[in-house]
Amino acid sequence: MTVTKTPGGRWRAQLKSGRQFIASRTFDEKREAVAWLKRERAALDGGFDPRAGKERVSVVLVRWLAVRSRTVAVKTYRADADLGRLMPTALQNLHLSAVTDREVSRSFETLRASGLAESSVVRYRASLSAFFAWCVRERLIAVNPVTGVKVPRSSEEKVEMNPFTEAELEQRHAVWAARDQRLADILLVLGWTGLRWGEARALQVADLMEVPTPGLLVRRSQSEGIDRKATKGGRSRRVPLADRVLPIVRELAEGKKPHDLLFTTTRGAQLHRAPVLRTLDAKNTFGGRRIHDLRHTAACLWLTYGVDPGTVQAWCGHESIATTNRYVHFLGTGADKAGLDRLNRGGGARGVRDDEEDTA
Repeated sequence: MTVTKTPGGRWRAQLKSGRQFIASRTFDEKREAVAWLKRERAALDGGFDPRAGKERVSVVLVRWLAVRSRTVAVKTYRADADLGRLMPTALQNLHLSAVTDREVSRSFETLRASGLAESSVVRYRASLSAFFAWCVRERLIAVNPVTGVKVPRSSEEKVEMNPFTEAELEQRHAVWAARDQRLADILLVLGWTGLRWGEARALQVADLMEVPTPGLLVRRSQSEGIDRKATKGGRSRRVPLADRVLPIVRELAEGKKPHDLLFTTTRGAQLHRAPVLRTLDAKNTFGGRRIHDLRHTAACLWLTYGVDPGTVQAWCGHESIATTNRYVHFLGTGADKAGLDRLNRGGGARGVRDDEEDTA
């Protein structure tokens, strides 16, 4: 291993294997050159050839995508394929071994500056990390430069959940039923079960369970344009059917075979988001909400009726209780309610009473 000072005052590190020259790189500081040389030597001793990292990112990316097309789900592959479109040209033109955490961080900053949503940059980071992890496994590079680099946090106000209250859900159900009774009933079921749209599309009649308690067994999902797959968390779960929607689900299952779809249109076709929204005139009847807000509605209904957060977590299929706690904070905790009662007893309601006396 050799580190020498160049006439320009920089430091050049040269890596050799015996008498054979392997690679070299120039740095501003000697300690950086020594550190690089140690890493490359360790990688070479482990069976990694630094010369393999001389390929350009864009060239290796094509090979990786060919592998991914055969090994991951269609939806994941589509996200991975966007790397070629989203990755800055400067990064694509670099040699694999020249990509550092600094270049990765700059690519995140560039995408955020272009107006790409934070969630989209997070997906880009996941695909980029998977790409470089594959390069490490193929011994093209020694380390994954994405590891440890975070996506810049957005200062924009995030879109929060907007669930229906029980009364609002019933009122909307009546409005939707005037347009299509079947679709209105299905959305009401979503508002009481917390099913994701893809899960509702994939439910079969055999997933309706009556013993020991009425419920739906959620074990697959099917987003539109994608084949059926496991649920988001990869695990099956059981969601309850309250008395309000149990008769509806029984009616939807009536006359169908076990492997028939449970939720279908009046003509027996599988659900598709755009036609459903169009039929129900969602722009004017949803009150600015999304279909996914029906899932939020269910979680809030359960908590409002006193179901403990751990059970709600299981019913929703949340991997972390922290996700479930978002609904607890949205509704307000018992401490919030107790505090408000104290304020009102201590005079916080006096202004209301004074106003009432003035108008009497």
